[in-house]
Amino acid sequence: MTYSGRRLPRALFLAPSAAVLVMAAAGCSSSDAQASITVPTPSSEAAAYCEALHKELPKTVAGMDRSDPEPDSDLTAGWGDGAIVLRCGVPRPSKMEDAQSDAVDADGVNWLLEQREGAGPRFTTTYRKAYVEVTLPEEFAHDITPLAEFAASVGKTVPKSL
Repeated sequence: MTYSGRRLPRALFLAPSAAVLVMAAAGCSSSDAQASITVPTPSSEAAAYCEALHKELPKTVAGMDRSDPEPDSDLTAGWGDGAIVLRCGVPRPSKMEDAQSDAVDADGVNWLLEQREGAGPRFTTTYRKAYVEVTLPEEFAHDITPLAEFAASVGKTVPKSL
């Protein structure tokens, strides 16, 4: 084979590099990524209630499809690629000791309201044998509709403690 002295077009070298960059960016795309959250470590009694709850949770909440966070666990669930996250078996929030705490009732399930700085609200069930926590995006700061969608599941699987 003789060398002709011709140079290959620069595009031939850049094309593979561009393809690698596109594939790398696609692999890191937030639309494919699931949120990663801390899995609670409840007592065995609370974990049993949480496992039952996990099986009863709705497939959609506030029009968002279920998309559970990583790591996969019966103690966590998510909707809308992490917009709404539920964790079951969380510790009792210290804010429950404050008689001035805000609470809401959503279809027979009581929830402690905690406003979070720079994020949407966090709600935790009260008067239940396992604490269920739901974090919502800021757009639901004054809308408990998603909590009402959890009421039947929580009421059916996590008994009242009083």
